Amino acid sequence: MASSARTVALPLAEPRRVPLKLSLMHWWRNGHFPDLAQPTRFNELVQARKLHDRDPRLPQLADKVAVKEHVARRLGAEWVIPTLWHGTELPKAPEWPLPFVLKSSHGCCQCAFVRTGEEDWPAIRRRAEGWLKQRYGAILDEWLYSELKPGLLVEPFIGDEGALPVDYKFFVFGGRVEFIQVDTDREHDHKRVIFDRRWRALPCELQFRVERREVPRPAALQRMIEAAETLGRGFEFVRVDLYEIGERPMFGELSFYPGSGLDRFRPAHFDALFGEHWLRARALSPDW
Repeated sequence: MASSARTVALPLAEPRRVPLKLSLMHWWRNGHFPDLAQPTRFNELVQARKLHDRDPRLPQLADKVAVKEHVARRLGAEWVIPTLWHGTELPKAPEWPLPFVLKSSHGCCQCAFVRTGEEDWPAIRRRAEGWLKQRYGAILDEWLYSELKPGLLVEPFIGDEGALPVDYKFFVFGGRVEFIQVDTDREHDHKRVIFDRRWRALPCELQFRVERREVPRPAALQRMIEAAETLGRGFEFVRVDLYEIGERPMFGELSFYPGSGLDRFRPAHFDALFGEHWLRARALSPDW
């Protein structure tokens, strides 16, 4: 793992240098063209990071295999989901205890769940071969993924009775958690609720139109906040994804481009509010 030293992000581009494709995509998803000369909204800041920030730590910490060593050093090995296997050549038949999950180590939303052993393994292998061939991140100008070597990994399935665990996503600005995105029922009926750090639900929708309902406060919330802040220290912004398995918190992943800057906030002023926290972190520590 590289040292904590980072190179200073490159200056923001002039508006005319912003890729037209990215600008149009942002307009389509967010309802306005991005101001990347002086970004103030959260999604604009994500776009600016994609285009200009070449911090060498980002690819290493986005790699789903490499990041585990970093997390184990910072938080302890008990926070890390074991890796049963990683590589690029899957066996002709699965060799790991059921249930397990197969993921790409170099991208997002590329996974297959094997719960019973009755799944179509040849079809899963073909899907995984496609993940390895794909130039992940190129379409949305996500630089850090271009620095990752394509790979696969297998982990034990950590959900309860075959259901995916609740996903707790901590928005960490300058080493402080400000917001928590909670995703439930992700496989069949995806729902999302946004909380502040005191577990007060906010009237905010982020991409998904949420079902207004109570989401239980995790028993390990304070430990999860402390862990997210430990992992987020030294960055203007990072989203730290965690799980709680039987009151035991576990690490998921780090995200430096949430939603690729394209997940729409409703009402729109929350896009500005999240951006204010990012800019405040930058102002307090301009030499991250």
